[in-house]
Amino acid sequence: MKPAILPSKPHYPILDGLRGVAAVIVVLFHVCEANSTSRFTQIINHGYLAVDFFFLLSGFVIGYAYDDRWNKMSISSFFKRRLIRLQPMVVMGSIIGALFYYTQASSIFPLIDINITPVWKVILFMVLGGLMIPVWPAVEIRGWTETYPLNGPAWSLFFEYIANILYAIGVRKFPKWALSILVFLSGCLLVHWLVFGPNGDAIGGWALDPTQLHVGFARLMYPFFAGLLLFRISRLAQIKHAFMWCSLLVIVALSLPRFGGDQQLWMNGLYESMVILFVFPLIIYLGASSTLANTFQKRACKFLGDISYPIYITHYPLIYLYTGWVIDNKPSVENRIIFGAIVFVAALLIAYACLKLYDEPVRKWLQQKFMPKSKGSDETVKVVAKLN
Repeated sequence: MKPAILPSKPHYPILDGLRGVAAVIVVLFHVCEANSTSRFTQIINHGYLAVDFFFLLSGFVIGYAYDDRWNKMSISSFFKRRLIRLQPMVVMGSIIGALFYYTQASSIFPLIDINITPVWKVILFMVLGGLMIPVWPAVEIRGWTETYPLNGPAWSLFFEYIANILYAIGVRKFPKWALSILVFLSGCLLVHWLVFGPNGDAIGGWALDPTQLHVGFARLMYPFFAGLLLFRISRLAQIKHAFMWCSLLVIVALSLPRFGGDQQLWMNGLYESMVILFVFPLIIYLGASSTLANTFQKRACKFLGDISYPIYITHYPLIYLYTGWVIDNKPSVENRIIFGAIVFVAALLIAYACLKLYDEPVRKWLQQKFMPKSKGSDETVKVVAKLN
């Protein structure tokens, strides 16, 4: 079956911009995390919730992009579009992770030693990561039990692909009432983990063990399918200054200090439940309900949207390096800030270079090669997965 012509749809520039705001906060969160003593003292304490925001945003935009196109599009065509959109930067993230691997040697990464982990093994893991093949803790090459030890945040892309598969093979056919039941049950699963779980937060999902898979699916199922349901039931209004207010909401939600202490874990879990269940859908609704007021906002949203996925999927090799340096050298506060700022700027520059010199040209070539009759519906919405 040849790909059908799918005319372009107008997309939501404010949602692009908000995705970029959240991605930038993820990088800052990881820089600060290297300097924190525990999850209770972390600056930008809830930055990991950006992953849940990405999942919800992805579900909303997937519904917008594809719900009304299945009479013109096969499942294989859908998967081709998703692979073309997401996979090139997955490959690049794995390559960058391999290139930086031996520079990250430190006391917290005991397996980074050429005598323990030879070059051929790093290359093997680079290929596995580029193909999105996860590894189990017993064989990984860093010591953090990650499914993608060269580029940790790729775990969220693993779950993004699972959500896309579930949507394509069945959930897309769900009527609103059935989708509502799925979202309700998924919400119960998420709240149960957050409020009654052992940690009182949503951190996790990056390892192939029962607990981490539990966390990963709890974090995926409600946000993604709630985003899909939100698209299907929303009646959008006109909201003024939505980008400013929504950006502020994202920043506040991800940056507030942790609630409760180690004896009141449920308090933080309740906060995160409220953010994921209600605040994030509100932000996406408001963002989708407005237009940009001036040229500056349009350019800002375009830049943030374009850079969001590349910076998310390529920044973490620098974080490994920075974290090991902080742990081993115990630098002064001034040096931590200086080198943390360098890491942030370097992550931004690497992401922009990857976007312009690799991602956009490769996706264009893949579109022409494998979907010659498509008019790029997926490019107009620029869905990203997300990721921690």
